[in-house]
Amino acid sequence: MKTAVTIQPAASSACCEPSGTPALSAESADSSARILKALSDPNRLRLLSIIKAGDGGEACVCDLTAPLELGQPTVSHHLKILVDAGILEREKRGTWAYYSLVPGSLEQAAAILTQL
Repeated sequence: MKTAVTIQPAASSACCEPSGTPALSAESADSSARILKALSDPNRLRLLSIIKAGDGGEACVCDLTAPLELGQPTVSHHLKILVDAGILEREKRGTWAYYSLVPGSLEQAAAILTQL
């Protein structure tokens, strides 16, 4: 003997109620990803550490190649990424460039992770 199976229609087409919490906007996600990508490289983290520990919280580009054992073009590439992400700022003094942390940039990066 066969038993008939009755399938009840769903009460609504939604699988659950929306949480009401707004999702991260595309613009915020793009900005946050740029900052997190800039911080995701070990050499860039080392650069930040060296710069932050430098006299007055800054360092000359000429002092950044030897500690990392990297060539000047590679260090300049990493510094550009950190500047473009808004983490470092660059000041030209004569023929040398000096780098320092943008005030609040590391706190902003930490806030990205805690606000997700």
